Amino acid sequence: MFVCICYAVTKNEVEAEISAGACTEQQIGERCGAGTGCGSCVQKICALLRQPAPDRESLSLSVA
Repeated sequence: MFVCICYAVTKNEVEAEISAGACTEQQIGERCGAGTGCGSCVQKICALLRQPAPDRESLSLSVA
């Protein structure tokens, strides 16, 4: 699903940027362009930023 139509940025791409450390809509925009066009997707980006992060402990256990 596209989050940003202007720059064809998908939900998976935004989530990947969040996982990589982006924590504001401005940082998302700097990294992939989402939210920097018409701005209609900024609310969607903010909603993704508010979602709880995955359980990091279970991720580290599966990597070890």
